[in-house]
Amino acid sequence: MPRALTESGRVELRLRPEDKATLTRAAALKRLDLTGYILRAALPKAEADIAEAERMALSERDSLRVLALLENPPPAPERLRRAARVGDILSLRR
Repeated sequence: MPRALTESGRVELRLRPEDKATLTRAAALKRLDLTGYILRAALPKAEADIAEAERMALSERDSLRVLALLENPPPAPERLRRAARVGDILSLRR
C-alpha cells in the first residue's frame, strides 16, 4: 500500500524483501527500472478501474426510458422556470 504521496509525486511502498526482489528481477528481465516496471503494470489497471467506475450500465428498459425522455422531455416545473428567469435578469445586470 502507498504510505505517502508528496508534492514531488514520490510514492513510498513498504514491501517484503522477497517481493522487492521478485519485482526487481522481473524489471531487470524487461530492461526497466523498478519504477518503470511497476508503472507499466499498474497504470493500465488504474485507468481501467477509473473507466469502470465512471461507466453506467442501464438495462434495456432503462435505456428505452432515457431515450424516450430525451425525445419527449417533461415540462420544466414552475420553480425551475422562475430560477431561469432570475438567472437571465442577473446576467443582464453585468
